[in-house]
Parts: sequence; structure tokens; C-alpha cells
Amino acid sequence: LSGYYGRMRSAGLRLMERFLARFSDKLIAVSDRVRDDLVSLGIAPADRFVVVPLGLDLDPMFDASCNRGAFRREFGLRSDAPLVGIVGRLFPIKNHVLFLEAAARVRVSDSDARFVVVGDGPLRASLEERARQPDLRGRVVFTGWRHDLPKIYADLNVVVVSSMNEGTPVSAIEAMAAGCLVVATRVGGLPDLIDDGRTGILVPPNEPAMLASAVERLLTDPVSRESMRSAASAEVRRRFMASRLVTDLQQLYLDLLTAKGVTVPSSEDGEPKADAVVAP
Repeated sequence: LSGYYGRMRSAGLRLMERFLARFSDKLIAVSDRVRDDLVSLGIAPADRFVVVPLGLDLDPMFDASCNRGAFRREFGLRSDAPLVGIVGRLFPIKNHVLFLEAAARVRVSDSDARFVVVGDGPLRASLEERARQPDLRGRVVFTGWRHDLPKIYADLNVVVVSSMNEGTPVSAIEAMAAGCLVVATRVGGLPDLIDDGRTGILVPPNEPAMLASAVERLLTDPVSRESMRSAASAEVRRRFMASRLVTDLQQLYLDLLTAKGVTVPSSEDGEPKADAVVAP
């Protein structure tokens, strides 16, 4: 509702959401900060929201290491070259220009570093033109859309989220599960996802020098790398699994039904019967 579209369209979307909120028993936000943003935009009061974080099938990401080396071989990248990637739509809100500007700075301090842009979108031509400039020429790979993300994450050393606004980016969660280090801008729901300095690094938006410095730190500091990688993997396993999402949503629906006087019979093991709802 902010930053993705022009002023008039964004205003129209906000009006639509405020209207629909009047007829909703509860509104779901994916993080505390997203909820706070929606409240500040006047969508609904805070007590109308419930926070339900994303839940994903992360097992392929936890097993990503079994694919190690395949992506580098596909694109002719050296096995020992530092590899920094960004995953997502090539769309203005994702701010790939910031990623490339930071990449140019990283290349100055590490001439072996290579950069990968995974995804496609309307900005691809202009981003490829930027990557052909002398400070990045021959250093950036554009893969287009890919469906084999575990294979890609297995070979990336650092994943960057350079967005101007975000809810909870799936790419960051997947990267953390796969053992990639994450550097992200401090926007939207990212501070709810990343504990700065423990599970990743947060930097101010639109600061290429600071983004580059954070990437360089992770590429050159093995102690920080291993500590963050372990903490990040444990954090996403605890917070963002699909099984947790199912439990959270089931409880939300049960609470709403109870509030409306609807009885949900329980099975012998105490679990609610999904196919048995009794109206008052």
C-alpha cells in the first residue's frame, strides 16, 4: 500500500482496504511492523489485527547443500569465487540498482567477487545496461526466472535484500534456511525477520557504501559467518515452518468461531474436528 505504485493508485488501494476492513472480523499481518504500518495508514485499529508470520515448506532449503557446485558449473563460475546474489522480481520497489551500486564497491575490495541477479521483470534491460559499465562488466550474471532455488542458494555466499519496502521477503527466509548469509535494508518487516548482527545484517535503505561494507564483512569474517549461519537456520526453523502456520491459522479460526457462539466438537485426542461445526 506504499511505495509499489503511483500516488493516486496507492491512495485508491488504501481506500479500498479501509472499506473492506469494516466488514472483516480480523485482519492478518505477516509481522508486527507490517501491522504497525497498516495501522498508521488508517486501514484499521491495532486491535483488529492478528499477526501470523509466513509459514513455508523449507525442507528443500535445509537440504540445499546437496546441490553445491551445480549452479557455479552451469554458469562457469569458479568454485572459490565469492558469490553474492539477489532473488526477486526486477521491479522498482526491490531496488536492484542499489544492489548493483553496492556490487561495484565490493568489486573494488575483492576483484574475485561475482554477482548474481535471479528473477526477471520490466527493469531487466536497464539493469543489464548498468552491469555492462566498466566497473561491473563481466562480473554480473542474470539468470532470469528460476524454479531450482535450492540449487542456487547452495552456491551463494551472501544474499542481499535491497528493497525500499517489504513485508516478509520469502527470499530472505529461504536463504537463511539454506545457510546463506543475508544483508538487508532496514525497511518494512525485515527487522522482525533479521536480528541485526546475530542472524544477518541490516543496513539503512539507499546507502550503497554501507550495503557494500556489510557484504564485505561477511565475505571476510569467518567467525561471523559461521555464527550467523547457524543462528539464522535455527531461527527460521523455529518461526517460519508450514506446520506452525497451519497451527496458527487453525487457532485463529477456532477463536473467531468461538466468539460467534459456534461450537467445534473435539475428537478423542482433543483436536477439533475440521468437518464438524455446530451452529448455536
